[in-house]
Amino acid sequence: MMVRGEAGTLPQLVAEHAKEIVTEWVDLLRKAGTLQTGRIKEGELQTQCRNFLELLRDALAKAGTNGSHEAYRPVRDQLADLTRSRAIQGFSPAETATFVFSLKQPLFNVLTRSKGTSAAELAQQIWSITRLLDDLGLHTMEVYQKSREEVIARQHREISELSTPVVKLWDGILALPLIGTLDSQRTQVVMENLLQTIVDQGSEIAIIDITGVPTVDTLTAQHLIKTVSAARLMGADCIISGIRPQIAQTIVHLGVELNVISKATLADAFAVALRRVGRTVVPIKAANRAPKAASE
Repeated sequence: MMVRGEAGTLPQLVAEHAKEIVTEWVDLLRKAGTLQTGRIKEGELQTQCRNFLELLRDALAKAGTNGSHEAYRPVRDQLADLTRSRAIQGFSPAETATFVFSLKQPLFNVLTRSKGTSAAELAQQIWSITRLLDDLGLHTMEVYQKSREEVIARQHREISELSTPVVKLWDGILALPLIGTLDSQRTQVVMENLLQTIVDQGSEIAIIDITGVPTVDTLTAQHLIKTVSAARLMGADCIISGIRPQIAQTIVHLGVELNVISKATLADAFAVALRRVGRTVVPIKAANRAPKAASE
């Protein structure tokens, strides 16, 4: 419920004292350490405070301190943009929320200096603006948390891509070393990287090395099968290397049929792949002796 006279008094006070409010607000943010990190300049901070205060004044004039009103959408949007920017810049939750909560003191000082307002009206106005800023502060924290979750998710995807490199071992032979747990999301990244490289390189054989995979359960085995099947559809045969005794026993116990050649080490798998493409590796000395023996 709107306090009598609030729709006219509070926006008017904010408009009349905007300069001193911004000055005191920026000073409080400076004392709170917002500028000490060097991630934001004082001029930029002043602009952010001034723009936010203008939007807040307009919303107060249209809807009082009813923060859920449509008039507050620009306020929340600007606050959300600022919060996402600070989350990416590395500001802490407390530093981000301080932007809103530190506005309480300047507004409180302006209200207490105003004339012609009874003690009851002043108390109601202070309580209303406090509740409004608390609500906006909570909105800031919600946006901050969501933004950080998005950053973490993006970093996780980037790490997954970096941890699943496709390496060219020889003409027509690729190797995909896997390290860590193979879940559904990572399997998708693995398949996309492998299939794209098969197309780009025109490879015939892909070696999937699971030496760095700690455990193989039914789900992991299914992911491997999907990757092998996708590679076959692209015209490349797969070899799985890094099958340790414990993993072999687990796969047998689970009753999973991989239907693919498997080797204990990457070297063994590479040797098989070379034979399939009509290549072999011989010692240098043996290769040098071969012409002499032929000439004799």
